[in-house]
Amino acid sequence: QVQLVESGGGLVQPGGSLRLSCAASGRTFSYLAMGWLRQAPGKEREFVAAVSWSGSTAYADSVKGRFTISRNNAESTVYLLMNNLKPEDTAVYYCAADRTVSRIVTVNIEYWGQGTQVTVSS
Repeated sequence: QVQLVESGGGLVQPGGSLRLSCAASGRTFSYLAMGWLRQAPGKEREFVAAVSWSGSTAYADSVKGRFTISRNNAESTVYLLMNNLKPEDTAVYYCAADRTVSRIVTVNIEYWGQGTQVTVSS
């Protein structure tokens, strides 16, 4: 079992930045791929970013160049730095963990966090 707890969401103006954190506990963190997904009102949950146990990353086209995912295996934590935020980034952001990045990209995920709200508005 893996438990995931997100933090760092909030209200930010367009063009601003936020950093989300996800603390993991339970199963050995270092061997898991980690990621972030989001769900806006009335829309399906969608992939945002993922990082493998070795540090390889993948991003949705909509966030490339603006978001950066990283992990600290010693602290069992994954981060999502979001820059140049846009109103369309408004969503509940979920931390996720699974065996491979591809499973996270295809939203075929075993472990989920509870979500944290990100609102981009002036």
